[in-house]
Amino acid sequence: MTEMPGRMSSFNSVPAADGGLPHASGNPEPVRQDATSAQADAPSQQKSEPAPQDEESLESARQPIGVVLDIAGSGSQIALDLERLNECMDHSDPSIALAGQVGSQIKIRTRDGWLLASVRNQKQDRRGAGNSVVANIDFMGEGREEKLTGKIHSFRRGVTRYPIPGALVYPATTEDLRQIYASDGRSSIQIGTVYPTSDIRAGMYIDAMLGKHFALLGSTGTGKSTSAALILHRICEAAPQGHVLMIDPHGEYSAAFKNYGMIFDVSNLQMPYWLMNFEEHCEVLLKSSGNDLQNDKDILAKCLLAARSKNRLAQSMGKITVDSPIPYLLSDLTSLIQDEMGKLDKATNTAPYMRIKTKIEELKADPRYQFMFSGMLVGDTMGEFLSKIFRMPGSGKPISIIDVSGVPSDITSTVVAVLSRLVFDFAIWGRNEKTNPILLVCEEAHRYVPNERNADGNSVGRVLSRIAKEGRKYGISLGLITQRPSDLAEGVLSQCGTIISMRLNNDRDQAFVKAAMPEGARGFLDSIPALRNRECIICGEGVSIPIRVSFDNLEEAKRPASEDPSFVELWSQGGGEEEAVYRTVQRWRAQGT
Repeated sequence: MTEMPGRMSSFNSVPAADGGLPHASGNPEPVRQDATSAQADAPSQQKSEPAPQDEESLESARQPIGVVLDIAGSGSQIALDLERLNECMDHSDPSIALAGQVGSQIKIRTRDGWLLASVRNQKQDRRGAGNSVVANIDFMGEGREEKLTGKIHSFRRGVTRYPIPGALVYPATTEDLRQIYASDGRSSIQIGTVYPTSDIRAGMYIDAMLGKHFALLGSTGTGKSTSAALILHRICEAAPQGHVLMIDPHGEYSAAFKNYGMIFDVSNLQMPYWLMNFEEHCEVLLKSSGNDLQNDKDILAKCLLAARSKNRLAQSMGKITVDSPIPYLLSDLTSLIQDEMGKLDKATNTAPYMRIKTKIEELKADPRYQFMFSGMLVGDTMGEFLSKIFRMPGSGKPISIIDVSGVPSDITSTVVAVLSRLVFDFAIWGRNEKTNPILLVCEEAHRYVPNERNADGNSVGRVLSRIAKEGRKYGISLGLITQRPSDLAEGVLSQCGTIISMRLNNDRDQAFVKAAMPEGARGFLDSIPALRNRECIICGEGVSIPIRVSFDNLEEAKRPASEDPSFVELWSQGGGEEEAVYRTVQRWRAQGT
């Protein structure tokens, strides 16, 4: 057994505390070549002999940079040699160059391998002579060491064997990270590169990510929409026969998937009104409150059931409910309401009947609602509609983009509720068939699943909350995209097994995300406010350990229409404004008709 080498000038007491720590291989240190050595020697294969500075750099990577001071269950405290940190900054390996800095990875030797940890914070050690730094670290996982090469292998999340105070701390090299972030063989998609390296690919395990839902979070302007398009493109490329349904409230993603998916908006969605259940009918047709609302509900329930029962399909089924998706005529519903009103004696108020009847007439006459309340949508097209929006079959275009930007604002939530509920009900009633998992992606999710403070009582929040809690049992995956995670319902974000967090500028959002993280190493997320555009922190089931990722660049044809306009460029040009105003007014008045 030999002592670990290393010039630890700041820790005179360290060798005595750690002097007898054995090596896993039992070989003297000069014989062992670790992962850094392998990487540093790589350039020498192209040259006749390595340059002197390469040998010096290689030796620097082998030296420890600190020692363990305190041990706790989830993290620990280490002391770092300031002089060694300065030496590492000049290293050609970017991972070693960042050794010991906040957000970097370090490794600690254990009896039979290495323990990987992330540096959470730093502060100067005032007890020393100003040449040491104290840092808190969070344990990420452990791996075994190859006896001959010193490389890390069989890395896994979690810790089974903790180090002891006085154990030496080493910088994690790019080769170490390559082994740690290597795929374990499960199906994965590659979305970028692992920070701080430039060539280690960042992968996400598809089954683990979709099986337990995921959330993509980020403030406006951080590249959230482009990153969402990148992830969905990668999923569709890996699963060309998939079934993806995306709710797009701003019409951004039509440009990104025009060649790779089906785009539906008010011009071609043609969603039959009779697909709504009773609760959704009430949201659209009833605008009263208090006791009047309950009276209106009783009238609507009775007349709606009678209207559905007139269909020959209902008569062949025997017994139906007010929620059964049976086609009916709006004219039948108004006639039934009129008949009920005619049965009243003079002492009974006719206002509830007139309110419902008037609202139905308004919806039929308003061209903005024709995508849903058209008289052409009375046929039994439910199977055709579901096949169309669920991409069954996909015909090489596995994603449906539902652009609801043209939907009148007063029924947007109801439209989203209907689409989400159809996904859930289809999965429940299709349990006896071959499982066809469906991914439902909801952009601006805080609008539809708000917290109690912002709740408006719409059914869409209850549907999406139920999918978040129960959907994975039926093969439904939920993807939430939002810029205000603190406005989301508390229980929904915690149901997301994978969280992809881009930069968040709001303190409340940052705290909310940290509290919902499925990882024990939440200190890794302290770098969220410092992320650059198109960078993210990924934690949870979709990755082996938390990673910081720089997203790949997406081809121009696959990007969403979410680029920020250049005020200087656009305001320096002129011509054609008056004609553009008149064309805009014409479209405004036509309301999409």
